[in-house]
Amino acid sequence: MRNEPSGADRFLGLVASAQDRDSELTSIQAGLLVAAELGIAFDSRTFARMLGIAHALVLRELSALTVRDEKLEIVRRNPRTMRVHYRLAAL
Repeated sequence: MRNEPSGADRFLGLVASAQDRDSELTSIQAGLLVAAELGIAFDSRTFARMLGIAHALVLRELSALTVRDEKLEIVRRNPRTMRVHYRLAAL
């Protein structure tokens, strides 16, 4: 039986690769990009829950990423829940 990487290990490897390509990306920003690329998460609340991190932290990193970079775009915001839906930008 092979020692294949788990889904989490694969995800973390892709996050590290994204950071290697762009050293200015934080691990959360790279994770947001990878999650969107893989179709794992398209909103801030789901992403935060999947990784077990504070939603406010994800919102801050998502905001910084969309201001700095054009790889993700905001689709809609829910003012009641603060959930932000995003997608990969068409380049």
